[in-house]
Amino acid sequence: MDKKIFIEPLFKNNPISVLVLGICSALAVTVKLEPALVMTLSVTIVLGFSEAIVSLLRKTIPNRIRIIVQLVVVAMLVILVDQILKAFAYEVSKQLSVFVGLIITNCIIMGRIEAFALANKPWPSFVDGIANGLGYGIILIAVAFFRELFGSGTLLGYNIVPASWYIKNGGFYENNGLFILPPMALILVGMFIWVQRSIQKELIEE
Repeated sequence: MDKKIFIEPLFKNNPISVLVLGICSALAVTVKLEPALVMTLSVTIVLGFSEAIVSLLRKTIPNRIRIIVQLVVVAMLVILVDQILKAFAYEVSKQLSVFVGLIITNCIIMGRIEAFALANKPWPSFVDGIANGLGYGIILIAVAFFRELFGSGTLLGYNIVPASWYIKNGGFYENNGLFILPPMALILVGMFIWVQRSIQKELIEE
């Protein structure tokens, strides 16, 4: 059961390419690979622990205030993550800007709490949260990989394209500026969704 809960969000029920959730941050933090990795880690931690905590409290939360309680739990975890980033990875924290704070309203988190944590025990809820965070991260990292590589010629800030390849040095290559612009993030996410639906024919709407 735990294995199925963990595996499905990675591909078959990926929160971005199948459920089309969390698109905003996928477009906003994928110019470079490093912020995408940090955002993936942040969302995965918040999602896993928020699902576990809400699951622990699920039988004591009055239905009429459940959304408020969920937001308080998520906000507490997001603030902790944000402060840790500012303390130990300040430059990345500045690159992510407001997007770490906006994890609070990430529809993946609220959606999984509502759909899974409120109906399941803490451990399966924690596994579901980690799996959905990683599924979200797979797309985020893939988009950032292509955007940084073809837009800047680097990965994690390290030069990948040899300097001798560039036109200015007598070579044949030039970075594609379109890749560092927001429209390319949307195009890449769209391509991943297309690939997913080409493989999983049941997702194609008639």
